Amino acid sequence: MYQLVHSAKYRSADRSPGSTPPQNATPAVKPETAPVANDRYIGQLSHLLQKAHMTHIGMIGIGMMGHGIASNLLKHGHHLTVLEHAGNQPLDTLLAAGAHTCATPQALAAQSDVVILCVTGTPQVEAVLLGDDGVLKGLRPGTIVIDCSTAVPTSTEKVAALVIAQGGRFLDSPMTRTPKEAAEGRLNLLVGGDAALFETCKPILACFAENIVHTGPIGSGHRMKLLHNYVSLGTVTLLAEAAACAQRAGVDAHTFVEVLSKGGGFGAALDRLKPTLLSGDTSGLRFSMSNALKDLSYYNQMAIDTQADHTVAQAVKNTLEAACQEGNPNALVPELVALLAKR
Repeated sequence: MYQLVHSAKYRSADRSPGSTPPQNATPAVKPETAPVANDRYIGQLSHLLQKAHMTHIGMIGIGMMGHGIASNLLKHGHHLTVLEHAGNQPLDTLLAAGAHTCATPQALAAQSDVVILCVTGTPQVEAVLLGDDGVLKGLRPGTIVIDCSTAVPTSTEKVAALVIAQGGRFLDSPMTRTPKEAAEGRLNLLVGGDAALFETCKPILACFAENIVHTGPIGSGHRMKLLHNYVSLGTVTLLAEAAACAQRAGVDAHTFVEVLSKGGGFGAALDRLKPTLLSGDTSGLRFSMSNALKDLSYYNQMAIDTQADHTVAQAVKNTLEAACQEGNPNALVPELVALLAKR
């Protein structure tokens, strides 16, 4: 995922040779208002999406996660157009595999059956959907928007309502795991939205995901993602603080890791921090402290919105906030150990 800025202007004119769908493409099927007709529409759309060569996918956000998703969509035969943006990872391999590019979200939406978002967070999702040249300006009736970003659930519900009001359909489908699994097509997806639409989109989601869970209605995917990341990042932050204390107390790093791994400290968080603790290698968790702070901020906001206790979550957020202020916000989360040890 990468950051888009509200005021950013998109570069150059649309140079996608695939702006017009092929002549043999199935026309978009407009949803009917009656439930029976709508069920028929879903069935027809499902049939369409399962034919990979007939599915035109537009993707916004070709960062570390998005690049892997895009690569796997191409490997499975989908026609892919990506949004040009300075924050993208290099597009050379995608273009060589047949991807096209587009200059604005509006132009991208106008030629897509499905639009996938993989941007940093709520401000960026709102910008690409609702901006002057945003997705909603070019959205065709029946187009599906799938938001794989991490976002505030209340905002998700609002933008989804706007997409649906314009004749589109919407799933929030945030992901867990890392860029490595994204490249391998082995992400975990937490999908909120209509159950029938979820089943319709499963063939596309399965192109880049290993585990796909339907979490409930729109917004539930993002709620589950925030719960997951709070537990995951909260545990890593706790371990980083304990490891910093161990260093200051003269406890050998190998002993620290060995004792935790054979007891209650064992788990994914320790596995991800282990290379940092033993050799200074921070690649075990390729996630920036600024992104961790963003996720914890969203979690705290969700807790406030639902009047849930968030005392521990606030402490984790405070730790990450101070780390971003004292050090480099783009530093990886495992570097928190060294930062805390120096205090």
